[in-house]
Amino acid sequence: MLAGCADVLGDVTFLALSVSDASEDVVSVIRAGARGYVTKAINGADLSDAVRRVASGDAVFSPRLAGFVLDAFGTAAADVAVTDDELDRLSAREQEVMRLIARGYTYREVAGELFISIKTVETHVSAVLRKLQLSSRHELTRWAAVRRLL
Repeated sequence: MLAGCADVLGDVTFLALSVSDASEDVVSVIRAGARGYVTKAINGADLSDAVRRVASGDAVFSPRLAGFVLDAFGTAAADVAVTDDELDRLSAREQEVMRLIARGYTYREVAGELFISIKTVETHVSAVLRKLQLSSRHELTRWAAVRRLL
């Protein structure tokens, strides 16, 4: 459906909102040109944020759906760049937090995943942004994507 629209719509970006979280649906919509994919389970505030992020050039996926996209486009763990002077500035825990934040996890989800408090996540994110000289989560996502760390 989206594939034929690119010539007509030019620089328009798409965020897919769907009832399906099946990997084949997610991947086919991304291949057709969408910059993000969220399911109807998303709340209003997160949907508004997703629309703004896609409009500013970011890609937006829930953590589970992001895995489908990464797998489909050949960014498996074996392909990840592991040496980087900037990355070496981060502690192991900061790298864990950075990867999850860059994948689109919320602070609460990171805290749950790593069994740490939300305040600790905030502290790690601040340290990561400072050490990498970045100013937002969105810049962090782009930084990690360029280095194939997602």
